[in-house]
Amino acid sequence: MEFIDYYKILEVPKTATEADIKKAYRKLARKFHPDVSPNDKNAEKKFKEINEANEVLSHPENRKKYDKYGKDWQHAEEFEKAGYNPNQQQSTGRQQQSADFSDDFSDYFQSMFGNAGGGRGREVRYRGQDLTAELRLTLKDVYQTQKQTLTVNHKSIRITIPAGVENGQIIKIPGHGAPGANGGPNGDLYITFSIVDTPPFKRDGNNLYTNVDLDLYTAVLGGDMVVNTFDGKVKLKVPPETQTGTKVKLKGKGFPLYKTEGQYGDLYITYTIKTPTNLTEKEKELFVELSKLRNDE
Repeated sequence: MEFIDYYKILEVPKTATEADIKKAYRKLARKFHPDVSPNDKNAEKKFKEINEANEVLSHPENRKKYDKYGKDWQHAEEFEKAGYNPNQQQSTGRQQQSADFSDDFSDYFQSMFGNAGGGRGREVRYRGQDLTAELRLTLKDVYQTQKQTLTVNHKSIRITIPAGVENGQIIKIPGHGAPGANGGPNGDLYITFSIVDTPPFKRDGNNLYTNVDLDLYTAVLGGDMVVNTFDGKVKLKVPPETQTGTKVKLKGKGFPLYKTEGQYGDLYITYTIKTPTNLTEKEKELFVELSKLRNDE
């Protein structure tokens, strides 16, 4: 298995903070999202790599293992139990490829898991094939962290879906792909999230957008009105002479940030002024009088 540099994929240095990694991931995910370039196979591949890199580097424990064991980070526990230190150069006369990963490390991995040649008297073990699945959800489904049971390859897998998962995001579940051959490790399962908006809300990143009807009288005279947010109702004060298309930002009333407890984006409300219909004769007279007053000014 070839070493993949997740830092290079996300275009961040090894010293990057969690915030740096999150910012880089969002920028690249938007750039290479399949919806942006639906016919670009390279973009689709890049998008998958970006999500895989983020899944590892955004998780502190996984990142620590990756920094130490590279492409074999998922087997960190086995190596540590065996007392292997990847930073100690073995006495084979070969030079270490980098500060963290060496040819000796790969040889050690092969000897542990049986991927070495017949010279060791073992059958070659083959890693199982990776599997893919798509999970269709709504914004309401991913507004809070939840657990779901999936059936993949006739097996039930219970997974935790963190709040704030984005449309098109791919997560990897290690070891839940096809079984390996000759006792080799299982492949991995890649789940792509297909998330649709929940009307009347639309999502862009961590922000939500919605339109709210505003009656003519409140728009002209001002007043209070109650509007729906994604998790309840709030009371807004409408200033006099509000125009149609006016936008209002409700801070912290947007969508939860992925794997960031207690932080949310914003909700943007756009007012649409509704013209009254079915006017009575008296109302029409008042509007005519008002029109005359405006024209006389």
